[in-house]
Amino acid sequence: MSQRVIAVTGGHGELGRAVVEAAVADGLQVAVIDHAAGPGVPEGVLELGGVDLTDGQAARRAVDAAAERFGHLDALLNIAGGFVWQTTDDAEPAWDRMHALNLKTALNASRAALPWLKRSEDGRIVNVGANAALKSAAGMGAYAASKAAVHRLTESLAEELKTTSVTVNAVLPSILDTPQNRVDMPEADPSKWVRPADLARVMLFLASPDSRAITGALIPVVGRV
Repeated sequence: MSQRVIAVTGGHGELGRAVVEAAVADGLQVAVIDHAAGPGVPEGVLELGGVDLTDGQAARRAVDAAAERFGHLDALLNIAGGFVWQTTDDAEPAWDRMHALNLKTALNASRAALPWLKRSEDGRIVNVGANAALKSAAGMGAYAASKAAVHRLTESLAEELKTTSVTVNAVLPSILDTPQNRVDMPEADPSKWVRPADLARVMLFLASPDSRAITGALIPVVGRV
């Protein structure tokens, strides 16, 4: 039985790196697809950089390159995205940017991966939504709206694929314990946040054959609340 192959968008971010490291430790073949440059990837990982996933053709070329390199593709983990805190009356509203970074990247990568995933006995798409999108707050409108759209994409795509071997689920993390978040929120208690390594384990379970009975789920991952 050949090794499972996963593609990770946004693989150079804090969560992306945690997923890649855990996947490699689990013996998976991994392709990293990212627009940003990173500090490098573990040996054996295919790195596809400079990819604008808001462009459907660019997403297709990158996903095809990953699948062709390994001969197949079993799972897509859509981690690429962005965050902004901004009130609605801001002079330069970020709604379009959040829509592009969070929804369009997941949509384009998923569309590109589907022909490959349908050939797998256990094809998987795992999206990253947001617990904050379940009920928004001041300054969170643009971000929460874009992540709520990811939730609806997850549910609709799961329904569309129920006659195939492909499942689609999303994790809904709260605050991730990253160096940047600690800088941005110095008064908060990071022990209550979610470690990227812990979220990575949940995502890799959803990307595995063991999760075949789960599809269309929006799974909160909120740490100690």
